Amino acid sequence: MVSDKKEILIFQIDAFANEAFQGNPAAVCILTQEYDDYILQQIAAEMNLSETAFVYIKDMSSVTQENTFPLRWFTPQVEVNLCGHATLATAAVMFHEVGIKFDEVFFDTLSGRLSAKRVKEGIALNFPKNEPEQISAPDELLDALGINKYVNAAYAEGVTDLLIELETELEVKYLKPNFARLTKLELDNKIRGVMVTAKGNNEIDFVSRFFAPWVGINEDPVTGSAHTILAPYWSKKLHKNEMNASQISERGGKLTVRVLEDQRVEIIGETRLVLKGELFL
Repeated sequence: MVSDKKEILIFQIDAFANEAFQGNPAAVCILTQEYDDYILQQIAAEMNLSETAFVYIKDMSSVTQENTFPLRWFTPQVEVNLCGHATLATAAVMFHEVGIKFDEVFFDTLSGRLSAKRVKEGIALNFPKNEPEQISAPDELLDALGINKYVNAAYAEGVTDLLIELETELEVKYLKPNFARLTKLELDNKIRGVMVTAKGNNEIDFVSRFFAPWVGINEDPVTGSAHTILAPYWSKKLHKNEMNASQISERGGKLTVRVLEDQRVEIIGETRLVLKGELFL
């Protein structure tokens, strides 16, 4: 039941960015009461960002003494089970704007309990690791993506994402998918998104781009959740547990990823606040 209260605190954060207008923008809404899902979906559509996060706070007067909060994420079209950059953005709001006193905050989500902690490099997310299983990429999907040949393909059932490795970084950079064709495909496996990746150069271990027209996002600027798949995949190939990653979208973003021993992945990034105010329903 929606109450008569019409104002919601809202922030826009550039995640995985060390300056404004880079990385992946996410909206973060602070809710002090329950709203129907269709209202949350309308807000996400109005924000028109790849994800809008909704964090629930029972009592704003004592929130600085709390460290665990329910969290949900919506694209402009659907609710999603896992979102990295909007979780990073939410943690930044809790640490820097709300002012919670703890160095680690926990979020109860559709993907279980997630955590974010302050570290010298920014904020470190602790997410479940999603090991992909090798598959053959469907020809019609490759054709719509504009891929003529690939090194390997793997599917992560837990988050319904497909990984396709190409030979070079330049092939990833200059890929031009046909999004109209992609959305019309009928595939055997349900797909939330496709990450295309390749080995990096110099200080970057691997690069990627992420396409998700099936949930209303043609290309996501920086995708934290995709790195729960990319991290274990490249860890095995490069024989490294800590790696520097770059998502080479138009805005671009840098991440540090660590594969942990307990089936978890740590994803580290910086954030920048670009907007804050009130949303009027």
